[in-house]
Amino acid sequence: MLANTSLKICFSVGESSGDSHAANLYLELKKNYPKLNSIGMGGAKMADAGIPLCYDSSQIAVLGAIEVVKHYFEIRRALKTMQNLLLNERPDLLICVDYKEFNYQLAKFAKKNGIKVLFYVSPQVWAWRANRVKKYGAVIDMMAVIFPFETAYYDAENVPVRYVGHPSVDKVIPRFTKPEALNKFDLNSDSPIIGLVAGSRVNEIKRLFPVMLAAAERLKVDFPNSQFIFPQADSLPDDLIQGYLKHANIRVTVIKNQPYDVMQCCDAIMTCSGTATLEIGLLGIPMVICYRLNSLTYWLGKQLVKTRFIGLPNIIFGQGIVRELIQHDATAENLAAEIKRLLTDSEVAQNCRADLAIVREKLGAGDGIRNMATLVLEMIGTT
Repeated sequence: MLANTSLKICFSVGESSGDSHAANLYLELKKNYPKLNSIGMGGAKMADAGIPLCYDSSQIAVLGAIEVVKHYFEIRRALKTMQNLLLNERPDLLICVDYKEFNYQLAKFAKKNGIKVLFYVSPQVWAWRANRVKKYGAVIDMMAVIFPFETAYYDAENVPVRYVGHPSVDKVIPRFTKPEALNKFDLNSDSPIIGLVAGSRVNEIKRLFPVMLAAAERLKVDFPNSQFIFPQADSLPDDLIQGYLKHANIRVTVIKNQPYDVMQCCDAIMTCSGTATLEIGLLGIPMVICYRLNSLTYWLGKQLVKTRFIGLPNIIFGQGIVRELIQHDATAENLAAEIKRLLTDSEVAQNCRADLAIVREKLGAGDGIRNMATLVLEMIGTT
């Protein structure tokens, strides 16, 4: 290792989950290479980890084609900022974390200017637009994938790829035991505890939180002693969440920055799609997945997406082990009915927990961030 050499990496992160991945990766890298410096675009967790940010990505953390169009000029401004940063700083490696289309454009620019690129978290080529393997392969030096079945797609096109493991396997670890968490959050284990996981993006909250609250109000009728708990992501402003809660006819306990302690307390969870479904699955909590988009965005997606499922536990398992309520089916009535089924039918709930345990086994032993750190150090020539 070149112990006396100062090297620099640049992170490009556009969403809350990527912010967490990048922060953890940076901290792991600093353990092995203290002289490593970093810069880039990201969020609060990266800043807390000590990475100087040139742009706060919470301004462009949007989901769906229509939302991207609405934020087009701000996204272009962020891209120009990052391009200028690359030219001025000339990092030894650009690490693009998820945020696919933006990071593709940035990777293309970096490659053109002789900067090495590592892309972390593959586009879902197994779900749609498999031709993106070649497209991304032309602008990167390495693709780090987080699902073991993804390597075959890149191997087939001779694109450098490595399975590093899914970061959630290591990350989804509650800080407290379940009894401790129940006590800390003032929850009664003798009454149903229902989680509302509506997402980490503002537009997700706007689409999903009202319907989840309406479902919770229905459940309160059937289960008068039920308790509702909401893990608030640090990317969400307090006034947004409280604006919805003040009009709700139920009490919801809001807990910040402790998602896994919140989740482990639950008997059942209604959740948005995305990484949250896997995190809940790794904890073995029965769930129902709720998915809504702008109507035009959803229609466009239907024409492109070829996968049978949207929930990661279902995709990894290969069968629908968790109910998915998509678009017009994502109603308060349907959400409440499925949660009621999970709470009252012990066989259904137990089967769900058993299937989620198999999902965890399929992902392997973990060490995703450590494996990523090893790959980064290899690519910048410190080993």
